[in-house]
Order: sequence, then structure tokens, then C-alpha cells
Amino acid sequence: MLVDSSPVPRAKAAPASPTRRAARALGLLLSVVMLVLAVLASIAVGAKALSPDQVWHGLFHDTGTYGDVVVDERLWRTVLGLLAGAALGLAGSVLQALTRNPLADPGLLGINAGASAAVVTAITYFGVTSLTGYVWFAFLGAAAVGALVWFLGGSRGATPVRLALAGTAISAALYGYLQAVMIIDDSALGRMRFWTVGSLASATHSTVTQVLPFLAAGTLLALALARPLNAVEMGDDTARALGANLDRTRALAMLAATVLCGAATAACGPIMFVGLMVPHAVRSLTGPDLRWILPYAAVLSPVLLLGADVVGRIVARPAELQVGIVTAILGGPVFILLVRRRRTAQL
Repeated sequence: MLVDSSPVPRAKAAPASPTRRAARALGLLLSVVMLVLAVLASIAVGAKALSPDQVWHGLFHDTGTYGDVVVDERLWRTVLGLLAGAALGLAGSVLQALTRNPLADPGLLGINAGASAAVVTAITYFGVTSLTGYVWFAFLGAAAVGALVWFLGGSRGATPVRLALAGTAISAALYGYLQAVMIIDDSALGRMRFWTVGSLASATHSTVTQVLPFLAAGTLLALALARPLNAVEMGDDTARALGANLDRTRALAMLAATVLCGAATAACGPIMFVGLMVPHAVRSLTGPDLRWILPYAAVLSPVLLLGADVVGRIVARPAELQVGIVTAILGGPVFILLVRRRRTAQL
């Protein structure tokens, strides 16, 4: 894939001092430590808690015991949470830069709605009942909506406002379609109910291997766009003066966000607020430079997603709350707080 390689300055602000760079590096290292702890908690904690010895034995000495089976099941769930969390964090960071809106998330461009509508169609009209089938229909739906938003937003002449308006309009139409189909078809409602709330519980080796190539490609593209997107955030006129190719950068940013969010949504269902909360919080720690925001978001978003998944297993023992419900409960108040803070800052 081609990425805009035009010379672009580092960020809006002056180059960071050595002390600031060291603090950012240390913060990223601490974030990695938090991620390791979240991974271990995801494997060890659940309806049945496992001891560290059982976790170690299950990971490296599989003999078919109860603990080994539990570890094997939770391992793929954890891997999917790790990959999906990183994808949603990167997609949110890219979209916030693309739309110049620090409160934007992957749902803003209708990607979640496209995936959901495609799965409803697959269940109702094509009889698809397996997660393997959901993955491909959901990804195709997300990709189709991403392309449609880009077209309606003006294609090469797309602007942040046009993209946001196109995404909002398409999301409203698709969610109306989704609700209508599920009301008419009771069987579709029953099968969709679990997927639409967002969950990691159905993760398998097959699910991970199917979405991994898309997540890897989207991640590489998003990281490669850090410098051009730094210029885009400064405004169209300034970005052109600095030599950035706005049309190419926006098209590739849309592609990266669609691939990342589409693959994550296909595997887990629509999970809200992760792509909003983490990139927004990270920006206050790293400053506006996407070369730091993207790695931080890729590490801390899985921490949030895996942490929410663990909380969902604990609070409803022996049953569990799906991770999408937990992130929605956490994300609603946080979103209100962020909006209030922005409004106060503008007064």
C-alpha cells in the first residue's frame, strides 16, 4: 500500500524535550506492564478462578485437566480481546485525527452499523448461524459502508464535516433497517441478541486466524499514517502548505479505520466507547503527536477491553455480563464527563 511520504513536520507543537520523550517512553513501558497484567487476569479470573500454578500448567503442560481446559478456552478469548482492543484504539485515534474531533469514535462513520446490518441480513435471508459466517458478512458490511461514506462525503474532496454527516446519516438508516428486520423475524432477534451486545465469549482459534491478517494490515497502515495525519490535524491550508497530500491521506485513513474496526466488529460484535475513551485520554498524556498516540492507544485499549471482560465475569457469577455491556456502562458517564470538560474549556 502506498502511503504519503511527503515531508511533514513532527506535530503542532515544538519538538519535545529529551525529558518529555523519556517520560513518554517510560509511560509506554508502564502501559505494556499494565497490558501484561490484564492478560494474566483475563486468563486466571472468571466464573472459576484459577491459581497461578494452574495457569502456568495450562499454558505449558496441557494434560486435559479442568484447569488446562479453562486456560485453553480463556486463552483465545484473551488473544481476541488483545487484538480487537488494539484495533479499536487505533481506529479511534485515526478517526479523531481525520475528523479533527477528539470525541469521535469508529461508530461515527457507520462502520459498526454496516457490520450489524450485514449480520442481520446473513441470519435472516441466508440462514447463516455460525460465527465463521458472521465474521465475513460483518467485515463486508463494514467495508461497504466505509466506501459509501467516503463516496457520499465527497471522495477526493471529502472534508471532516462531510464524512461525519455521511456516517451519521447512514448509521441512522441502517439501525432502522436492523430494528425492523429483528422485529419482523423473531428467530433473527434471538440469534442476533448475543452478537449485537459485543462479546469475547465465542472466541476460537478459527476466529482469531480469520481476522488476524486484516488487523495486521490495518495496524501497519495506521502507524504509517501518523506523520501525514499530524499535518491533516493542523487544517487543510496548513497541511497543503507543508506538502501533505490531503486526498491520499484521508482515503488511506478511511481504509485503515474501516479495516481495523470492521475486523474487530466482525469477530466480537459492536463494542462501543473503547475507540473513543482511550485515544482521548491518551492525547492528554502524550500531546497531539500521533506517533505517540497510536502506540499508546494500541497498548491501553486492550487493557480497557480485557479489564471490562474480567469485570463482566466477576459481577454476575456464575453467569457473566458481555463485555459490550460493561464498556457501555463505563463509557456513558465518561463520555458525558469529556463533553462537559470540553464545553467548560471553550467558555
